[in-house]
Amino acid sequence: MLISPAYAQAAAGGTESTLLGMLPLVLMFVVLYFVMIRPQLKRQKEHKAMVEALAKGDEVVTAGGFLGKVSKIGETYIGVELADGLEVQMQRSAVVQVLPKGTIK
Repeated sequence: MLISPAYAQAAAGGTESTLLGMLPLVLMFVVLYFVMIRPQLKRQKEHKAMVEALAKGDEVVTAGGFLGKVSKIGETYIGVELADGLEVQMQRSAVVQVLPKGTIK
């Protein structure tokens, strides 16, 4: 016979090869944390602080794009005056940005 039988060789370096194989996966999770998760948590924290600091008379921009002045403040809802005599109630979390005083004329 011209073809000799082939035998399987024993696996060498069992735990080292598994750790090296998992290194790229762990590295991807670390990069994902610093690139996506951490900045998002920071933005959420800043938004929560802004919403808690709302006061009567603040000029705000809502999630719907409305500009108005805060006229009433409740625990979960605020009253926003969009125009003279037109006041709407909305959730505090719907406020996207607090504008400098005198922006709305």
